Amino acid sequence: MDIKQLRFFLEVCKELSFSRASEKLHISQPALSKTIHQLEEEIGLRLLDRSTRHLFVTKEGEIIRQHARKVLRSAEDLWHEAEEIKLHKKGSFTFGLPPVIGSSFFPEIIADFRRFYPEAGMRIVEEGAKIMEQSLLEGNIDVGVAILPVDEEQFEIRQIIDRKILAVTSADHPLAGCESIQMRDLKHESFLMFQQGFALYDRVFESCIQAGFEPGILYESSQWDFLFESAIAGLGVALLPETVVHKADTRNVSVLAVDDDLLHWRLALIWRKQSYQTQAAQAWIAFVEEAFA
Repeated sequence: MDIKQLRFFLEVCKELSFSRASEKLHISQPALSKTIHQLEEEIGLRLLDRSTRHLFVTKEGEIIRQHARKVLRSAEDLWHEAEEIKLHKKGSFTFGLPPVIGSSFFPEIIADFRRFYPEAGMRIVEEGAKIMEQSLLEGNIDVGVAILPVDEEQFEIRQIIDRKILAVTSADHPLAGCESIQMRDLKHESFLMFQQGFALYDRVFESCIQAGFEPGILYESSQWDFLFESAIAGLGVALLPETVVHKADTRNVSVLAVDDDLLHWRLALIWRKQSYQTQAAQAWIAFVEEAFA
């Protein structure tokens, strides 16, 4: 058994097709089939069910699949660490930052970090918090910012922020002037939502369902300032993080607290458990924790 066999096996499991997997791996289909057959013979288990038109991963194959992922991740970590040792540097890392969060907190922190650690290679990727979790698991991002909760079995978590989510309406809205409202008070409102793929979309949607209704969504956007301005114009209600709202000009707008335990904006640094983190990434994690302490 070798790394190549495991990598080929994982690609077949992902595609559930020898032809598609062979295209992705840039090898012939017969060569791929032979490699998988050799792996099955070495292990002594049938990993794939080829008895029907559609390819399936067997129960035994699923177990081997999980172990294969761990082996490949360990091999990648070993390679990265060896490269760092050879180059005598602290390394680099990729940091995932959701759009709604980036402009609120991190530009100054990132600038300070680069001054303190000029040798650290830092690449920043902008993704919605929900999508980022998958990117972390796939190894495309090393460290990211997520909206809690996330799966504690899969991620290391360091909470850094806990803020409320507020309802924003036009100044002449019937609810304007209320100190606090219930989610059910918004039952007949048009909702201005973050796009699906953003954790805040799920949070608001779930809160509406628990209040006994499905939100009537006028439109979705990835830009908090667009949602804010649309609410001011009277197009509907936007539910936005407290920190974002307080950055904006609130002179011609009504900002309402919502009495709902789900509507909290808890941010955390997260990374995949047991993943290799370069010295630069470790320094970044400690730096951010200190900045929010």
